[in-house]
Amino acid sequence: MSPQNVSTGVLRTLHRIHRQITDLKERLERGPKKIRACQAHISHQEEQLAAARADAKALRVSTDKKQVQLKAGEDQIKDLKNKLLGASSNREYQVFKDQIAAKEMTNSVLDDEILEGWEKIEQFEGRIAEAEKAIAEVRQKAEQVRCEVQRQEPLIRDDLARLQTELKQYEVTLPATVRELYNRVVRQKGEDALAVVENQCCSGCHQHVPINVCAEIMLSHPMFCKTCGRLLYMSEDNSRVV
Repeated sequence: MSPQNVSTGVLRTLHRIHRQITDLKERLERGPKKIRACQAHISHQEEQLAAARADAKALRVSTDKKQVQLKAGEDQIKDLKNKLLGASSNREYQVFKDQIAAKEMTNSVLDDEILEGWEKIEQFEGRIAEAEKAIAEVRQKAEQVRCEVQRQEPLIRDDLARLQTELKQYEVTLPATVRELYNRVVRQKGEDALAVVENQCCSGCHQHVPINVCAEIMLSHPMFCKTCGRLLYMSEDNSRVV
């Protein structure tokens, strides 16, 4: 085999290692993202709980004020009824009677509003209880996610270090001129620096690979896709050792 030749097995292994390294790096990035997502969810739930508590408090204050108004209205009705008994004329009697009727109407409206207010307060209390339960569950899940991320991180880093060592071991087997071109493509495309040829198409850009280029690849000659620049190798079904 020529010193410039590169076996399909080496290229296939390099591509596999690059993809595994990328996957591990993405898993490392996903861990903190999961934790941040859980924290954001907790914050959202806490905001909803705080809003429900604030609404319930405002409604309770409003309802309490109406109860004070209702009590004052009832006292006024008692006073007017006493005055009614002591009316000195029919006109005065009618005035007191009309005032009592107006106050009773106002108190009736207040009474309805108070009942409606307490019903809404009960609904808010139910929502608050549900929100508190939801927050407890979300916090528990967030803690589970955090523990799992912490457990997985050193294992992933160990695998990453092993694969990076393995990658270097295979990269040094590339001929110097090929390695220079390979390193340039890796800097540009990362794991996509290599592509398998399937059905005479580059799996990277899906463009046709001429038959003469396929023949060169099968002879272990390093070939780069003329469309996307990836280092090509044949699929296992189409490759053979020459």
